[in-house]
Amino acid sequence: MQPTASGQHHTTFSFGDLTVTSLRDGYVDMPATRLRDGHGQALGEVPDCVPLFDGQLRLSVNAFLISDGTASVLIDTGASEAWHSTMGSLNTALREAGVDRVSITDVAITHHHEDHVNGLISPDGSQAFPALERVWIGAADASVFTGRLAPVSDRVMSISGRTAINDRVTALPTPGHTDGHTVYEMTSSEGSLLVWGDTVHVPSLQFTQPDVSWELDGDQGTARQARHTLLERLAGPGHFVAGAHLDSPGVGRVSRSGDGYALEYLAPSIA
Repeated sequence: MQPTASGQHHTTFSFGDLTVTSLRDGYVDMPATRLRDGHGQALGEVPDCVPLFDGQLRLSVNAFLISDGTASVLIDTGASEAWHSTMGSLNTALREAGVDRVSITDVAITHHHEDHVNGLISPDGSQAFPALERVWIGAADASVFTGRLAPVSDRVMSISGRTAINDRVTALPTPGHTDGHTVYEMTSSEGSLLVWGDTVHVPSLQFTQPDVSWELDGDQGTARQARHTLLERLAGPGHFVAGAHLDSPGVGRVSRSGDGYALEYLAPSIA
């Protein structure tokens, strides 16, 4: 997988016969007290390897467009204007990448939290993707499509098990962060790419110490086990990862390192 184009809000990668475009919606700063140890208790001290911004953790917020030249799937949509002002740049990122929003017919959501699903509605209240045909989401998270998201509720496709989104993309339920948390795996002539949502929040820490969890994980034990399982899978040959909260553009390769793992980004990263 190689980067082929980039800008302030996007990076495009060639992945065999697929094109992967990372889209930066922005970032959100969260208190370091969100981090939990393997017993669910707040970390006593944040390790020096974790960068802080005015004492807070900075989480990049990314979405990913996967295309084979004929069909495309947008995975996650950012926050629109519905949360912090540091997010909501998805439409700008799509324009910068030369992607017409009318071309997007399928959106796959990792889970129901604001910074992943609210970008289905643009800041002006219109539907962000006028030709949208299907919104894929874990069945246990599908109740989110009310209120501001109600206009797309008639196109929701609930995922309750391993599900083919199209010929190239498969949904894999990974409950823990939320009951309906889902990752998406795609295959190309170069290997396999796994796109996750909130499997990892703080990449500078949770690869080397995967037992560290997140206060907002609905079930920390299940989320921790899902992270271990996915990291072990990704450490195999021919596997790549793209993450909603990995430092933008958020695409890399995982390897085993000591008792944990290491992440090698495939393009220069920013938090």
